[in-house]
Formats: sequence, structure tokens, C-alpha cells
Amino acid sequence: MDLNGHETITTEDSAIASAVAFTEVARSLFLADSVGDTLVRAVDLCVVTIEACELAGALLFEGDATTDRVCTDPIVDEVDALQRRTGEGPCLDAVAHKLTFYADELGTDPRWPNFGPGAASLGIRSLLALPMAANGTSGAINLYSRYSQAFGVIDRARGLLLAAMAGFACSTARAHEDEERRAENLHAALVTRELIGQAQGILIERERITADQAFHILRQASQHLNVKLREVAQDLIDTGERPDTGSTRSS
Repeated sequence: MDLNGHETITTEDSAIASAVAFTEVARSLFLADSVGDTLVRAVDLCVVTIEACELAGALLFEGDATTDRVCTDPIVDEVDALQRRTGEGPCLDAVAHKLTFYADELGTDPRWPNFGPGAASLGIRSLLALPMAANGTSGAINLYSRYSQAFGVIDRARGLLLAAMAGFACSTARAHEDEERRAENLHAALVTRELIGQAQGILIERERITADQAFHILRQASQHLNVKLREVAQDLIDTGERPDTGSTRSS
């Protein structure tokens, strides 16, 4: 407290508050269910935690193709589309060079002579592009303001930290999605194997043939009907009818 009995905020208090705030930010990002959800949380957090940020968007790339795109306002999509049409802009440079690019007055910035004036005509004057590059993640978070020279040093530092956390969170979410996909594929393969085994069993018992001969019938039917082997097996199990192999009899 000061001499008048009022509470005073020390530098240490401020540092602790900032640490707590960004711990919550990290927790929110890493608890997201998917890559898309991570990006949505990231752009929302940018608008909430970075004072100068009025609008935000995020993109992930795989090679030259955009795999994920989110934004807090439709105008962000217009600005991103303008970058793609002109082939220039802070976001493209941030992804290509994995560096932060800041434009404090887009309308007159000589680095992007085609994109800058177009973005300014849409009402965007300041743009901060922050790379997301962690464990194979390639993308950027873009912060927008309708005012020139909007993003100060603190805003840029916060944005850089948030983008770094978002990059790691996206990488973690992608790994989780890949693991789930592998598990689903394995489950599907096991189910398919079981169905084919059941169908083979039916043919073996009914036609007194070997397992290889039964599988040959199923494969012939799959090729003849132009459907997956699993579907042929499922139909045999469901209907009990011998699959059509395109010939009167197959052994």
C-alpha cells in the first residue's frame, strides 16, 4: 500500500499476472479437440489479449496448399484472398521466411505495392503476420487493425509468444488426429478381415472348398462388380447368396 492506504501494483505483481494469463492461454490452446479448434481459439485469444488487435486470422499450409483457415471476421478472408491474388503480403512472407512481418501503414508500404493499397481500401491499415512453425507445422497468425501504427512493442511480443504456443498446440493436435486416424484404420482393417473370414467360412462349408478357393471367389466378385472386397463379404453374410463372379461357376 502507498501512504494513502491504496494498494500499489509492483513490477513483480505485473509479471506474475502476465505469467498466469499466458498459462491460461497455453492451457486453452492445448486442450483444444482438433487443429481447427486450436486455430479458432488462437485467433479469438489474439483479439482478447492483444490490445491493438481488432481482427485476426490463421492459416496452415502443406506445401503450397492451404489445409486450414479460420478468421474472426469475413473481411479477413477478403484480405487473405487479396494476398493470394497478388502473390504478395506479410502473411506469405511470414510463412516463407518463418519471420515476423509488420506493416504499420499498408497503403504506402513499398514491400507490397499491389497488396498494400488493396488491403487499405478494405479498411485495414496495420497488419502483423506471425509465423507458426513448430514440429512440421507451417502457417501464420495474422493480426489486423483499422488504424495505422497500431501494434506497439508489447503487442508484437505478445503476438509472437501466442503464435509460438499456437504452433506447438497445432503440432500436438495434428499428432493426436494422426494417432486417432491410425487407430480407426486399424479397427477398419480388423473388421474387414473378420468379415472376409466369415464370408470365406460360409463358402467353405457350403461348397466344400478350401480357404484359398473361397477367397478367390470373393476377389473375383469384387473385381467383376467393381466394389470393395469388404462389401462383397458383407453382402454374402447378410443375404447368404453366392457373389456374382461373372461366370456360371468359380472354384
